[in-house]
Amino acid sequence: MPFIKKPVTGMRDILPEEMELRNHLMNMIREVYGSYGFSAMETPVVEHIENLTSKQGGDNEKLIFRIMKRGEKLSGSEEELREGNFDALTDSGLRYDLTVPLARYYSNNQAKLQKPFKALQMGPVFRADRPQRGRFRQFVQCDIDILGDPTNLAEKELILATTEALEKLGMKKYGFRVYINDRRILFGMVKVSGFPEEDTEKILIVLDKADKIGAEGVDEELISKGYDESSVKKLRSILDSYKDSSESVRKMGSDIDNDDIKAACDNVADIMESIAAFKDRKIDICFDPTLVRGMGYYTGTIFEVKVESFGSSVCGGGRYDHMIGKFTGQDVPAVGFSIGFERIFTILSEEGAKAPAASEKIAFIIEKGMSSEKLGEIFEKAASERKEGHCVYMAWMAKNKKFQKDGLYAEGYTDIREFFNK
Repeated sequence: MPFIKKPVTGMRDILPEEMELRNHLMNMIREVYGSYGFSAMETPVVEHIENLTSKQGGDNEKLIFRIMKRGEKLSGSEEELREGNFDALTDSGLRYDLTVPLARYYSNNQAKLQKPFKALQMGPVFRADRPQRGRFRQFVQCDIDILGDPTNLAEKELILATTEALEKLGMKKYGFRVYINDRRILFGMVKVSGFPEEDTEKILIVLDKADKIGAEGVDEELISKGYDESSVKKLRSILDSYKDSSESVRKMGSDIDNDDIKAACDNVADIMESIAAFKDRKIDICFDPTLVRGMGYYTGTIFEVKVESFGSSVCGGGRYDHMIGKFTGQDVPAVGFSIGFERIFTILSEEGAKAPAASEKIAFIIEKGMSSEKLGEIFEKAASERKEGHCVYMAWMAKNKKFQKDGLYAEGYTDIREFFNK
C-alpha cells in the first residue's frame, strides 16, 4: 500500500516562506509580552485524560484527540474494545488549549515560581473540529496568564499587553475591538429574569449564539425549549438596556437588585475606565452583556477581541479562579488572555504580509566536481559572510542555471555568486 502524501485532514504542511512569517509574528508577540514581565514556559502537548475531561473545557471536551493505552496497560481490554468503552481504553490525550495544562503546571511547580506568576506560553493545541477558514485541527495559541493576583489589575495588564501585541502585528488598521463581560453578570441576569437556576448553563449556551442567530433567534430558541415567555422578555429587556459604555454597566449595577451583578458591574466598569484613562493608546473596549465564552472554568471577567473584517473573535480569555484548586484543594486566583494565532496569521497573510529579511541573503552556487581544496576556500568565504551577519545558502550548480537563479531571487537572495572549477 503506497504512502499518503497529503497531511491528515485538518492538519497542514507549512512551507518555508510561510514559516518565516509565522516565526516573525510570534517573535513580535514574544517581544511585547516579555516587555510586560511575562516569563516563557512550556507544558507537554500530551495531558492526562482526567484533566482534559474534567468538565472545565465546555464543548472542547467533545473534540479531544484521545491516546490509547499502550503495551501491558492495553492488554486485557478486549471487553472494552468490543463495547467501544473509549474512556477505559485511553489514559491521555492531546491538549485542546493551554489553560488546563498551565493550571496543572502551576500546581506542580508553584513553590519555584514568582508570585504572582506571569506566564507566557505559545504552542500547538489540538481539536477534532470541522476545518474551515482560519481554523484547523492543529493550531497555535499564544497565551499570557497571571496567577496569584485576585485584583483586576491582572485583567487590565492582560488587555494592555494583548492589544499592544495586536497593534505591533499591524491589526489596528482592521478595526479590532475588545468586548468585556463578567460571568457573574450572566448568572445574575438569568436569576433575576426568573429562569430556573439549574438551567443557567443551558440558557447561556443559547445566549452565546447571539452573534450568529441574532436577538430574535435567541428569544425564539429559549421559548421553543419551554422557558416562560415573560422570563425571556425580561432577559431581553436587560440585554437591550445596558451595553457598550462603562456608564451603562454602572447603571445596570445600580438598577438591578442583585449583589453579584452589582459587584461584577463595578468590576467591569472599573476595568473599562482604567483602560480609557490610558491616553497613550486609544483602545476600543465595550461592554457586551451577551458575551458568554464557552469554557466551563470561567468564574468572573471574560473578554474577546473581534476583527470586523474577519467576522469572529481572534482573541479570548477570562478569569478562572477555581481551576487550580481542582489540583491542590486550594483555590488560586487566575486570569488569562489567548491570541488565536492562526486567525491572525490568516488575516495578515491574505493581505500579503511578508517577513522582513533579517539580513542580506547570499547564495553560493558551485560547479559540480569542485576540488576539496577550492571547496574549502569557498567554505571560508561563506563563514566570513556569516560572521558579518549575512545568510549564506550553498548548493551545487544546476543544469538549468537560469531557473535555479530565478528561484533564489524569488526567495529573497539578492546576491548570487557562482564558483567554477577554472
